[in-house]
Amino acid sequence: MLFEYTRRRGVRSPITDAATFKVGKLKQTTSREAQDIDLSHLIDTSYNYHSPRELRWHLAERLGVAPDVVAVREHA
Repeated sequence: MLFEYTRRRGVRSPITDAATFKVGKLKQTTSREAQDIDLSHLIDTSYNYHSPRELRWHLAERLGVAPDVVAVREHA
C-alpha cells in the first residue's frame, strides 16, 4: 500500500529538539490518479510526526497490517 502525504510545518520536539511535521492531507495512491482515495480522517492531523517512518508505523497500526506492507512518500 502506497500513501502520499502533504506536509505541514510542525514544531520542535521538546524531547529531542528535532523538527517535526504535521500531515495536511493523506491519500492512498493507485496506478490511476482519478481513483486516489483521501484517508486524512484515519490519522490525527494535529499530531507532530518526527519522521516519515513514524507516520508509516502509525498507518500500519491503524490499518492492522505489518509496517513493511505500508509505504509513504511526500507529495512533491
